[in-house]
Amino acid sequence: MAAAAGQNIAVVVHRAGDLRLETRPVPEPGPNEVLLRMHSVGICGSDVHYWQHGRIGDFVVKDPMVLGHEAAGTVVKVGSGVTHLKPGDRVAIEPGVPREMDEFCKTGRYNLSPTIFFCATPPDDGNLCRYYKHSASYCYKLPDNVTFEEGALIEPLSVGIHACKRAGVTLGSKVFVSGSDLSASRLQKAKEVGADFTIQVKNETPQEVASKVEGVLGCMPDITVECTGVQACIQAGIYATRSGGTLVLVGLGPEMVTVPIVNAAVREVDIRGIFRYCNTWPVAIALLASKRINIKPLVTHRFPLEKALEAFETTKRGEGVKVMLKCDPTDQSP
Repeated sequence: MAAAAGQNIAVVVHRAGDLRLETRPVPEPGPNEVLLRMHSVGICGSDVHYWQHGRIGDFVVKDPMVLGHEAAGTVVKVGSGVTHLKPGDRVAIEPGVPREMDEFCKTGRYNLSPTIFFCATPPDDGNLCRYYKHSASYCYKLPDNVTFEEGALIEPLSVGIHACKRAGVTLGSKVFVSGSDLSASRLQKAKEVGADFTIQVKNETPQEVASKVEGVLGCMPDITVECTGVQACIQAGIYATRSGGTLVLVGLGPEMVTVPIVNAAVREVDIRGIFRYCNTWPVAIALLASKRINIKPLVTHRFPLEKALEAFETTKRGEGVKVMLKCDPTDQSP
């Protein structure tokens, strides 16, 4: 590998409000790891939150931390125990890697493992850098017809896939997604990528929102996917979901919220949470390779890694949908 140690530029948060571009050594992969030349890394709301506030709940930035967890790159070096990947392979990175084979791993729910490594969650470094090493088992080879940017978008896509799995979404399910409904431009983007109907919420009560949902859908939805964490939206989600249906809470808001729990209970509306995702990368890659879904329109801005601070400012202002950083100076393609 031609890269000298001084060429590994990384985007590092030191504390609330303190974001820097730094040079770090190129890491050496362990026996079961691969070294990646990063290509595309998306900026997530959590990255911005760590930069602005220095913490998310109990996860506090105490030492400098590399941001970034929506990522794809190229294998440049493999550890001695790695057999399924080789230099030159294009891969998408699953950022959550269990550190031990505990009860959660044994049951296939490794995302719930209390000791899991997770990119850009303190104290674990992320992959918004030129060179990054990762567990080879959590790097997934991309088919030729899936771009690096699509590979990076598998991470947010996985949240949706996991939510749909938890909710029992299947062919014919009528689903209410609560999330971008204050922004006309985001609602338009939702239409572009497959929403049948959109509702722009203004000052309606939760019951009025539920009534509007039933009106446009022609019935109450089987499933509600609540992506904001806002109390009024959770309330609307309960009221909107048909009896016997399921409400999945994806967005995280305050620790305590007031909700009409009796309304849910007497109508047997199941309320389920999700924490990140598990076992979703193979499904996502199959969906993208078969062109069943198109997530390319979600990328609205692109910046070279050297302009990361500008990219973060753009994300903070809420412009566009997904801001993508291009980490490879020799290849800035999607």
